[in-house]
Amino acid sequence: MLELTLVITILLSLIGLLVLGANTWKKGSDRALCIMNLQAVQKGVRSFSNLNGYEPGRVVAGLEDQIIGTGRFVEAMPICPAEGAYTTAGDMIPAPGELYLNCSLASEGEHEPLDLEDW
Repeated sequence: MLELTLVITILLSLIGLLVLGANTWKKGSDRALCIMNLQAVQKGVRSFSNLNGYEPGRVVAGLEDQIIGTGRFVEAMPICPAEGAYTTAGDMIPAPGELYLNCSLASEGEHEPLDLEDW
């Protein structure tokens, strides 16, 4: 009976570790996908500004609508996999190293790229 109790305790401990590992993996996966969404929109903004000859810092009326939408640079407004909210920088083309799209979870130290130098 003691051996059976010990085996069950060990199995429950291993299952607990597995659940913790799965949760950590899910958080990392959500963070990576969110950063990929930010990067896709950032590339769309850069492509739009390069094609139209707009310099960073310039205000372009309806910039979000010209970048995001069917047949545009980004097909649809991305959705954060961890249920964060995305906000745009409005109608101004951001300078290199600044994001056009930001996730609300970035303030918690998550969902923010570590290096924006070449963005």
